[in-house]
Amino acid sequence: MITKKIEEAIESLNNNNLVAIPTETVYGLAGNAFNEKAVEKIFALKERPLHNPLIVHIKSYEYLEEVAKDIPKVAIDLAKSFWPGPLTLVLNKKDIVPDIVTAGKDTVAIRVPNHPLTLEVLENLDFPLAAPSANPFSTISPTTTEHVESYFGNNLEVILEGGTCEKGIESTIIGFEDEYPIIYRLGSLSIEEIENRIGKVYTKNKNDVSPAAPGMLSRHYAPKTEMVLIDEPKSKLKYFPNKNVGVLSFKDQLKSLHPDDQEVLSKAGDLNEAAKNLYAAMHRLDSKGFDVILAERFPSAGIGKTINDKLERATKKEEKLESEVELIKDLEKDIIINTVFPGIIP
Repeated sequence: MITKKIEEAIESLNNNNLVAIPTETVYGLAGNAFNEKAVEKIFALKERPLHNPLIVHIKSYEYLEEVAKDIPKVAIDLAKSFWPGPLTLVLNKKDIVPDIVTAGKDTVAIRVPNHPLTLEVLENLDFPLAAPSANPFSTISPTTTEHVESYFGNNLEVILEGGTCEKGIESTIIGFEDEYPIIYRLGSLSIEEIENRIGKVYTKNKNDVSPAAPGMLSRHYAPKTEMVLIDEPKSKLKYFPNKNVGVLSFKDQLKSLHPDDQEVLSKAGDLNEAAKNLYAAMHRLDSKGFDVILAERFPSAGIGKTINDKLERATKKEEKLESEVELIKDLEKDIIINTVFPGIIP
């Protein structure tokens, strides 16, 4: 049920039930982070693998030492600079945090969300919230309550209405190795913004076996429809003559394609606007029954790096190769893929 009444959300969470909560990034599927049964419900409803840890949402920076210990100085600097906001820190956990939350690791991912309703909910609880994105595992993240309801329907008692998410892409996750900051997941907070504050950081954001943080798996944020990431959609349409094609582009609408068959993320060429609109556009394209979605690669600067990362994880390499073999058959050309499709395979 979609509601604006935070009292209903608070009551449900106190009863160790799950609630969809709004944040500035995406909607979260929240439960009592200190209660193993509530956390088990999150994994079960999302069908999320237990080796993939969750993010714990706390009410304020001052609450940090309730759940984390041995906090590096640079982590404190980052928290004070960007909280509340789209930054998650992976820190050594205190025993009060159940192992199921952290996938058995001795570290926990923590952030303070920047949304007034969720902050008010947290202020009225005696526990923090474990809250991954409110969608089935590996599917497109939700940025509206309608997205959440379409995924879970009556399986959620409370979906707290907080409007469209301001950022539209998950938080940036930073861990610490020998107290040196490492980006585990690209997100709404750009690398440039982080480096302007603390200096050079490195990225280690892929791990399918034992991820240190959410969002590191190679397959994620994916539509049901096959997606192909390419440098320039206009020149590639001719290679899909027998396909019903949808296009996801940065700023330019293709005149050769019906407007209903394409999504332009920012006509002004604004990367932040494009990020905000990304998942909603993917949801719309995925609902239209296309054979394939062509997604344009973004400029590799600022939040554009994050958008590309999300699009790359929405495309499975094996599926692309199968698709390209099918395209060869359609075109009846006996030539190798890299010759026919320069740039299609990243």
